[in-house]
Amino acid sequence: MHPIDAALGAAIDAYRTCEFTTLGSGGRPLTWPTAASRNPDGTFLITTSLAFAQKALNVRRDGRVALLFSDPTGSGAPEAPQVFVSGTADCPEEIHTGPDEAAEYWRTMFRRQPHSRAFVRGPGRWFMDWYYLRFFITVTPEHVEVRPPLAHALDTRSQEDRSAGAAPGAPADIPGADLIARYPSAVLGAGDATRAPLLARVRPRITTDGFSIPATALEGAEPGRASLLVHRHDELLNGMHNALICGELVSRDDEWTLIPERVVEPSGSGGPRDAFRTLRTARRSTSRYLRARGLARPRVQWDRFQDLARPESTG
Repeated sequence: MHPIDAALGAAIDAYRTCEFTTLGSGGRPLTWPTAASRNPDGTFLITTSLAFAQKALNVRRDGRVALLFSDPTGSGAPEAPQVFVSGTADCPEEIHTGPDEAAEYWRTMFRRQPHSRAFVRGPGRWFMDWYYLRFFITVTPEHVEVRPPLAHALDTRSQEDRSAGAAPGAPADIPGADLIARYPSAVLGAGDATRAPLLARVRPRITTDGFSIPATALEGAEPGRASLLVHRHDELLNGMHNALICGELVSRDDEWTLIPERVVEPSGSGGPRDAFRTLRTARRSTSRYLRARGLARPRVQWDRFQDLARPESTG
């Protein structure tokens, strides 16, 4: 296990989210924003609900994972270094219905995301019970790399400058082109020579058939299945949106090009109608997961979550 000293640990702890990559069944790096907590023993804890169990299923099939702490929004530390962590993960099949050993993780989440306190009270419980049925993923870091702060790593060109950087005649129907045009940066997930996941925050340029990225942006990457993640949240972990552009990474001269195949946008554009559809889908996915395994729907330990959500508990 790679040790993390106190100063770097403090920088990591300030991040509200990180980008977490598992490997899909075909070896494609699949990256989603998540919250990670450092355990006293130096490992990382990540949790995922039954509604989005794919991360857990991926880890059980291939434990190689990666984390990138790169977006300091809400941390109060815009000059914090980016931190890349790769290692192996373990995810037992136990379904946690309460905070259990993740009490500090939940306490921190309720403090950083105040609106989520409503989910453990009254009507919110019926809509959100699926969210509190979770798997615990433990990541053991094997490689840690400190990178320049996001503000230093990417230039500060305006939206107009970036749009003007698109290749002449770039078709508007390239999957994900609208997302790349709207976001100031994206996170590239690719594989190394062993197909272990690598991550880097980049600023892609729209081309005639995909997205161009400097070859130096991700040292050690190899051609093959890859993805680009865009995501955002505000200072209080609200206003969330994320989308993953999946495709093939090819090498051209001194650049990489991701040729997109499809876009996965779990919550849609984030509007009210999308929010309702996401809640409905999450409840159905949870029921489907349990039904496929012959399991009754567990009862969430609401009183324990409610204790952690109290302002005097979160500080």
